[in-house]
Amino acid sequence: MQTVAIISALDEEAAHIADSLDNVTVTERASLSVARGTLTTDAGEELDVAVTVGGMGLVNAAATTQFLIDLVHPEAVIFSGIAGNLNKSLHINDIVLGKTLRYLDTDMRLVGQWKPGTSEFHSDPALLQIAEGALDEMGINHIQGTIASGNYFVDTPQKVSQVIEQTHADAVEMEGAAVAHVAARNDVPALVIRAMSDSADTDYEEFKDFDISEYADTAARLAVRILRGM
Repeated sequence: MQTVAIISALDEEAAHIADSLDNVTVTERASLSVARGTLTTDAGEELDVAVTVGGMGLVNAAATTQFLIDLVHPEAVIFSGIAGNLNKSLHINDIVLGKTLRYLDTDMRLVGQWKPGTSEFHSDPALLQIAEGALDEMGINHIQGTIASGNYFVDTPQKVSQVIEQTHADAVEMEGAAVAHVAARNDVPALVIRAMSDSADTDYEEFKDFDISEYADTAARLAVRILRGM
């Protein structure tokens, strides 16, 4: 049986995914609540699925990814969340699949000397193809693009310009590159999915009060559709 680990951005999203699983058990460790159960794919095969909420920021994302890899030994890691849009051809609720993931605030000349020995990271091509099919089926506009990850909230035109200049990214957030980085260190295929929540121009004090329950439902349905396509 294949095992897939899913890291969600929202409690509601993780709960929706867990509700789609059978034989669910819950593990409480490392400040995480991990729901684990089974799901039957479209091909009739059974998947072992573990899902949790990873927390914001690069360190939380990295720690969660490594913990799940050590706990359930997955054949794939899927990470979904929201991001600020940097691509003028995209709109709120459009999806960027992280074909390429780059750090905002890390000197990769140093970090890149360690495995996997690269200056950027990539979602797995096979997982990207499954995600593309799921998004097409759901009628959601999407691209395979570049996602920038850093430990600060991008909310001004100056910061947006800086991020675009540094990374040429389509979206900016705080976790994706760390998830892909840790997965690559462990030779585990990864997929990073980001829904556009704003245009990276919303002050954090305003952003934290956004109602993103609709995104949580859509993201959970997308994650389950991807699982069924594996």
